[in-house]
Amino acid sequence: MKKVLIPTALDAVAKTMLEAHGGYAVVQVPKADLAQLVRDNPDVHALIVRSEKITADIIDAAPNLKVIVRAGAGYNTIDIRHARKKGVDVMNTPGANSNAVAEEVVAMMLADARHLVAADASVRAGEWEKTAFMGTELTGKIVGIVGLGYIGQLVAKRLSGFEMKMIGYDPFTSAEKAAALGIELTSLPELFAQADYVTLHIPENEETRGMVNRALLSRMKPGATLINCARAGVINEADLREVKATAKIRFLNDVYAKDESGQKSVADIADLMLPHLGASTREANRKAAEMAAQELIDLDDRGITSAVVNRDVPAGLDPAFGRLANVLARICRRVLGPDRQLKLVETSFYGSLKPYAKWLLTPVTTGLSADYEPTLDHKATLSFLADMGVDYVDRVTDDHKAYTNSITIDLTGNIDAERLARASVRGTVEEGNLLVSRINDFDKLYVEPAGNWVVFIYEDRPGVLGQIGAALAAAGVNIDDVRNPHDSKGVNSLAIIKVNQPVSDEIVAQIAADIQARTAFHIEL
Repeated sequence: MKKVLIPTALDAVAKTMLEAHGGYAVVQVPKADLAQLVRDNPDVHALIVRSEKITADIIDAAPNLKVIVRAGAGYNTIDIRHARKKGVDVMNTPGANSNAVAEEVVAMMLADARHLVAADASVRAGEWEKTAFMGTELTGKIVGIVGLGYIGQLVAKRLSGFEMKMIGYDPFTSAEKAAALGIELTSLPELFAQADYVTLHIPENEETRGMVNRALLSRMKPGATLINCARAGVINEADLREVKATAKIRFLNDVYAKDESGQKSVADIADLMLPHLGASTREANRKAAEMAAQELIDLDDRGITSAVVNRDVPAGLDPAFGRLANVLARICRRVLGPDRQLKLVETSFYGSLKPYAKWLLTPVTTGLSADYEPTLDHKATLSFLADMGVDYVDRVTDDHKAYTNSITIDLTGNIDAERLARASVRGTVEEGNLLVSRINDFDKLYVEPAGNWVVFIYEDRPGVLGQIGAALAAAGVNIDDVRNPHDSKGVNSLAIIKVNQPVSDEIVAQIAADIQARTAFHIEL
């Protein structure tokens, strides 16, 4: 019998399914001391957890542990690297909580629009103040949805019944896919300027951390409402506090840096605060439990790994090429333009990388979209691309070309309804070091993608590089390295400048305007 520990108040259906399947002995102890529970059951085969922290010590205390299933999407509470080192598969259940979060967004909008919390407290106090709680209706308002992954799409579907105008921002989602959901795609600044409600559905990572900043918040209309049921870190809290002090905007929040009791840093600026209730429905709990149990059975019985998030690199492939695929995709996305709607992804794997094309597509896709919950299953990745309305082509490569063991990523996106934009990046690995060898028509770069880069593409002419350097110096930014090649026609120049710190979008935009750059961005690699 394989012992399974469930140290949480997960729906009992997981235990029921596993026991009915046979071959499993399930011990479920809600709110257990997990470390002690594992010490008492060192023969445990699998752990099914919700938000419990799985440390290296807990993994080490279970020498027979083979699987950890996170009954939910995020797995930042699990030491996945140490689990891999110990031969433990980590799985998640993406999508299990999506509907619960989408409905919570609608509930928060209605509760705030009609002052339900304050009105309830007033009536309970014996008061009768109907005029004090004059509310607003959702019908006819504009809602801006930032991030059109699983949850963002469900929010759109749920709000469509209120006859709201829906606008959205997601550079990975095609205009056709958005239109099918009744959403008009727009830029992020325009979304914040137009929307009566802005609801965030993006993960927190280096690309999105602090994304909702003073520049965006200051564009919001008087009376507009910001809703965060995503991750706390995507909002610059100091900027929100500053803007809210003078602007008549509202803030509804369900996410925090840490899920724990005590005073919250946003208590002074949040108009409605909930204790991270997004996934807290009986239905979501049951769905997550069912998915967790089924994934464990599928892995044990049939070897299905589509939900595994930490599988080893295939034998014979240098792990550095997985990192390379991800980095090249991130760079190529910025070169194309992060706000342009992606239509086509093309990959070319040369030399000995050809047999690993299916595996390498996953790090490419995670580099392109922060919404993708990575698995190592090729079909799952293709399905995600298709759901976003993005075509994918793995090009047949020519063995006679001198691109031995290199990766090329080509992206096509919309400039507007009539015109397309394209970007291309190639790279390789030499002596364990990642190298970018080409960006668009700029060849033979061989620059290491590490640290902070600022990148500009502009019409070649004297003095521009000095102008860029002077502007960075004025901003207190030190330059560590510079590459400044010309394209094959001698028309355009590329400036790749490695700097000692992140450079704000405002500074990059100002430099770009001053030098009339065609492409300009900062990226941290």
